[in-house]
This record gives sequence, C-alpha cells and structure tokens, in this order.
Amino acid sequence: MIIAKNIHKFYGDLEVLKGVGLTIKKGEIVAIVGPSGAGKTTLLQILGTLDKPTNNKNSELTINNQNLLNLKDKPLSKFRNQHIGFIFQFHQLLPEFTALENVCIPAFIANKTKKEAEAQATDLLHFLGLSDRIHHKPNELSGGEQQRVAVARALVNNPDVVFADEPSGNLDSASAKNLHELFFTLRDKLNQTFVIVTHNQELANMADRKLEMKDGKIIN
Repeated sequence: MIIAKNIHKFYGDLEVLKGVGLTIKKGEIVAIVGPSGAGKTTLLQILGTLDKPTNNKNSELTINNQNLLNLKDKPLSKFRNQHIGFIFQFHQLLPEFTALENVCIPAFIANKTKKEAEAQATDLLHFLGLSDRIHHKPNELSGGEQQRVAVARALVNNPDVVFADEPSGNLDSASAKNLHELFFTLRDKLNQTFVIVTHNQELANMADRKLEMKDGKIIN
C-alpha cells in the first residue's frame, strides 16, 4: 500500500534522512520510534506529502500504486485531501467552529455537499462517542474530546492511510490510553491503516510493527 525507497532529506548541509525505505500494508498499524532528532517527523511529513524529499532519481514514494514524487502541487494536494488523513500532537481545531464544522472542513475541500459532509461527520462523531458534543466549540471540550474530534476530521474523507505525529503527546494518561485503543478499534472495524510517530512505548508496543529510527535511518 505504501512503498518508500531511498528517501533522502537535506536541510542545507545537514542530511536528516539518509536513504530511508519501508513498506506498509493495508490495515497495518506501524509505530515509528527513536530519539529526538532521528528524523521521525521529517519522514512522516514526506510520507504524508506535506514535505518533499531531496531530489534523487533513485527515490520512490507510492501510495496505492500512485507515484507521488511525479505529481505537481495541485494534483498532489487533491490526492492528499482524498487519500490521506493527519492527526497531530496538538489537535489544530479551529476555535471559532464547532466540532461538527471542524470535522466537515476536509469534506468541503473535497467538494462534498453540505448535507453529505455533515452526515459523514455526524456518523463519525457518534462512532467516537461524541454524540452530545457535536455542537460544542473546542474550548468547551476536554483534551481527549478535542483529539477525538481531530481523529474524526482525519477520517471524514475515508482516507487510505492516517499519519499521526505524537497523537497522545498532549493528553493525560487515561485519555492517551483511550486514544490508543481507538486506533485499533478503527483498524478492526474500518480496516484503517495508521503510521504513528510516538515516544509512547505502550502505544509503540501495541502496534503491528515498530520501526526504530536513529540518525536518519531505520535501524531495525
């Protein structure tokens, strides 16, 4: 489903990624671990098309057989919206919008009708246990609730893969545990694929595979 080969990333003279390669299957939960500065977030951003690798004719990045390194910015943005979801350490919800409105945003970008977007968003918020919080704004939600809204937003376009960067890093231990269990529920019920950068060893050990990075390389 995801194939990355020979991914390099330079910032000036600093080589952050040193020829990284990996393969991830549909419905797999993969955790990427390692010390700060190992290149985990940089790799995640490149896999998720938020950043581009340093040009190298031997590099490859495909998701569902789509070669992403050859796409121009506009079709790449369209692919990202339709096929990729993101969850970040900080929920990144827009404070002036309700939970429902925040979840609908990627669907609106995908040109879905208001009726269709709200129906999908409402179903997800119900599924995630937020039935009574749909019309609340972020400042009226707990940290765990805010992050579940962010999960719903990541899922609203039924993406092929969800990339998560320290998704429980800003949560208390109980909320973090609930979020981790939610990922596996989503995988079991929706066959959802997750690639998760985390320092949380409990979450990493729950994953189907744990990839360890060090000094810009995957070492296991």
